[in-house]
Amino acid sequence: MTKRKLITEVAGIVEAPVDVVFDDLADALLPEGRRAGRFTVEDLPGHTSTVEVVGHTISFQGGWWYRGEWSVEPHPRGALLVHRVFNVARSMRWGVSPANRFFIGFADRTRQGFAESLVRTGRRLDCPTRMA
Repeated sequence: MTKRKLITEVAGIVEAPVDVVFDDLADALLPEGRRAGRFTVEDLPGHTSTVEVVGHTISFQGGWWYRGEWSVEPHPRGALLVHRVFNVARSMRWGVSPANRFFIGFADRTRQGFAESLVRTGRRLDCPTRMA
């Protein structure tokens, strides 16, 4: 894999079994049903990403720099859901931040979006959730 630099990480606890949380995550991220291997999806009109599903981790990589990983890990209260965003640019890695003005507040927006998603997960699974 290409060298990667962590941009932001958020995590939450879902009080449900790891397999149940992973299945819910996969349903949300992979609506076409594929649950294993490496494949390409059109995630926005005219934009594709490579998806990798290994164990309890789903990764999307697209564009010249972006890689988002979602993993579900065991936790004493159920499952720990972790979302990480990496810069995986092969060249001009330094140019990612200046070229993407949306990085201003990116960590906060990622945390907010993740928190909202965590609430929806709890509703779907009928279980408590909280940010870690």
